[in-house]
Amino acid sequence: MPVSWFLLSLALGRNPVVLSLERVVGLQDAARCSPGLSCHLWDGDVLCLPGSIVSAPGPVLVPTRLQTELVLRCHEETDCDLCVRVVIHLAVHGSWEEPEDEEKFGGAADAELEEHRNASLQAHVVLSFQAYPTARCVLLEVQVPAALVQPGQPVGSVVFDCFEAALGAEVRIWSYTQPRYQKELNLTQQLPALPWLNVSADGEDVRLVLDVSEEQRFGLSLYWNQAQGPAKPWWHRNLTGPQTITLNHTDLVPCLCIQVWPLEPDSVRTSICPFKEDPRAHRNLWRAARLHLLPPQGWRLDAPCSLPAEATLCWQALDGGPCQPLVPPLPRENVTVNKALEFPLLKGHPNICIQVNSWETLQLQECLWADSLGPLKDDMLLVETRGPQDNRSLCALEASGCTPLLSGVSTRAARLGEQLLQDLRSGQCLQLWDDDLGALWACPMDKYVHQRWALVWLACLLLAAVLFLLLLLKKNHVKAAARSRAALLLYSADDAGFERLVGALASALCQLPLRVAVDLWSRRELSAQGPLAWFHAQRRQTLQEGGVVVLLFSPGAVALCHEWLQDAASAPVAHGPHDAFAASLSCVLPDFLQGRAPGRYVGAYFDRLLSPDAVPALFRTVPVFSLPSQLPDFLGTLQGPGAPRHGRLAERAEQMSRVLQPALDSCFRPPGTPGTGRGMRPEAEERT
Repeated sequence: MPVSWFLLSLALGRNPVVLSLERVVGLQDAARCSPGLSCHLWDGDVLCLPGSIVSAPGPVLVPTRLQTELVLRCHEETDCDLCVRVVIHLAVHGSWEEPEDEEKFGGAADAELEEHRNASLQAHVVLSFQAYPTARCVLLEVQVPAALVQPGQPVGSVVFDCFEAALGAEVRIWSYTQPRYQKELNLTQQLPALPWLNVSADGEDVRLVLDVSEEQRFGLSLYWNQAQGPAKPWWHRNLTGPQTITLNHTDLVPCLCIQVWPLEPDSVRTSICPFKEDPRAHRNLWRAARLHLLPPQGWRLDAPCSLPAEATLCWQALDGGPCQPLVPPLPRENVTVNKALEFPLLKGHPNICIQVNSWETLQLQECLWADSLGPLKDDMLLVETRGPQDNRSLCALEASGCTPLLSGVSTRAARLGEQLLQDLRSGQCLQLWDDDLGALWACPMDKYVHQRWALVWLACLLLAAVLFLLLLLKKNHVKAAARSRAALLLYSADDAGFERLVGALASALCQLPLRVAVDLWSRRELSAQGPLAWFHAQRRQTLQEGGVVVLLFSPGAVALCHEWLQDAASAPVAHGPHDAFAASLSCVLPDFLQGRAPGRYVGAYFDRLLSPDAVPALFRTVPVFSLPSQLPDFLGTLQGPGAPRHGRLAERAEQMSRVLQPALDSCFRPPGTPGTGRGMRPEAEERT
């Protein structure tokens, strides 16, 4: 149908007068050659049959390059079609070979070779053109005089006028000779589209902008361009003037095309398909694809567009795992969408599923019989393989592969091999497929499961009774240990400020489910028993109850440890009358030296009073925490398995940090400040 002059003006230029396209007058195709060549276009189209490549008997003409040019084929002054002119460049391929029997025939052979060299070359060149929905093949006869025949050299070109095509179309062109001496040339070209139709992104959505005058009336259609069957309309409107139409990104699919045409007589409809390579469109296509069962033995893959996919049958076991591929194959070629296909099966089964793969990636899997035949069954699939001379083998399809029956492996099928063979012989298995290659049977396993139910229930009840008894025996002990774990605090009484800090820590720990023992609160017993005896009694009781001994390190405590460890660089420290820490070292050090400390002891020191590396290495075999910065972890370790969740620990640590901060600050007030002892400085400062 002729293209309106208005439409071509919009597509190819704003001003019709300055269009640079050449006009071709007339409806007939034509061919012309470069100087020195003669050519002839055969009447009518020919069949496109490239055939196989054959060896050249001598010099032959072959196409070497294709060129295209857009022209206008005009029927009247204002009615023109867009047309593709094709230029085929030709060259001489091959050369004459000297005859092997030259000595036998002598001058006769030379004369025959000379005659061939003086003859002209003739070739039949096929030109194939495709632009959906058009496909054509034309035949050109070309002759080259002997004077131009030089092996490996170009001889000229042939021009064909012309193949009609629509605006925005994708055209594909091939060229080869008959017979064919080399691989065919090919060329793909996208023709210009309408510049006043613009497709642009608007965030996740897509906008169609049609920039035309306010008086221009045009039709707009959105459709699915399906490879099988006619196009499927989706949306159509007759509009006037400039328009902006928004499409949801979920509506995009690769075959969604846009068709636009002026609302005037004999107008051409121009289509573009801008979403062929859009990743979102391909994802949407797979989301929209659906598999359907068509009784009795049919199925169909529904999708808006064609899919590059292959389908296979598989067996989905009840206990999960990957779907196992089955022997009866579906056709390996691409699945034809929206078309009923047949299963190569005798019977349906809920465990038989279809997998649709694209580029070796699983895209869809549906167990189509699950709706009509119920949920997956606990059936065992037996696979029979038939070979020559009636050789047969039988195996059971499991997650690990196909297990031969009566084999010695420790799988479910091997253990029940004899019973499964008996079920097969007695006709209790359902035959799903049968042909010359083999057969498939689905054998129910329910009865074998029922035989074990009594033992399973008995074992479960026995296990539940044992667990219940253990819970009753340990309930009170675990509850008490979780609520009131014992903690023994050992520290060196460096000065009054540090003792207040230790007292504040012990009081704060008592607010938790902990029973805290500290010599500050046991002065009477300490005086009566002595520091060593008091520590022995408290340590034994704490460890017997599953508690923990906390070593609070300070500059004085570190000095005492070095003294006990015979560190010559440490100066002797005077021991107070109630210094349980000095007395306890005689029992604490052996626990650390003999590896008994982990799980019984925890270390701690206060921020700014001691640096982490000041704690002797021997005591770092147990967790050592910095307070108050590591209070949550410290509290969790003290409370043990019964500790609350991390969020609750963090809340308690925040409260305890606020309680400790005033006492910690008092350790750094200048000496003589009211309300303090003689004051302390950080351990790092004392060492400078």
